Amino acid sequence: MFGITHFEFFVVAVFLLNVTPGPDTAYIVGRSVAQGRGAGLMSALGISAGCCVHSLACAFGLTALLAASATAFTVIKFVGAIYLIYLGVRLIFAKPADDEARGEARAAGAPKSLRQLFLQGFWTNVLNPKVVLFFVSFFPQFVTAGTDHKALAFLTLGAVFVVMSMLWNSFVAWIAGSVTRRFSGKPSVKKWLDRGVGSAFVGLGIKLATASR
Repeated sequence: MFGITHFEFFVVAVFLLNVTPGPDTAYIVGRSVAQGRGAGLMSALGISAGCCVHSLACAFGLTALLAASATAFTVIKFVGAIYLIYLGVRLIFAKPADDEARGEARAAGAPKSLRQLFLQGFWTNVLNPKVVLFFVSFFPQFVTAGTDHKALAFLTLGAVFVVMSMLWNSFVAWIAGSVTRRFSGKPSVKKWLDRGVGSAFVGLGIKLATASR
């Protein structure tokens, strides 16, 4: 089918990868706990959009070029790490008044808030070189070597991966968001949740910065 081999194993592998906690899951849980289900769902959508970029890059050879370049890997690694640390620091030092203002903006359906959440999830995924290496090492195992439809095979696998990931990440966001609803009337608890989530983001950023190929 479209130059794809062992498709059933691919589906099982993607499922197992999704249910295994990783940086994307940690980010979505963090956003859901800090800002609610809507924020988690938008972050999940942004991460899925980032996976679409990786799928396209993998299909047309750009991912392989990035994976082969030590300089490109290092640049992307540090940009992604700095971005995660920046988001974490903002959460750690967020003031209650700022949180209240953001909550009012979300309640009013402000497009800018949703756009920011989407873009943060998107860039967090796109700027993670580990995702680049995952796509370039994992996907080719399920593409027939001699097929004339390699690009179509990569795009199909990418679409399946994105859909399955989006469904799982949305479920995670929905469950984690219930924590925010439970503590929404307790500002002191919410403040420490924000600090805990912010510290987790900083930790993810440091881990990414110190990661090797």
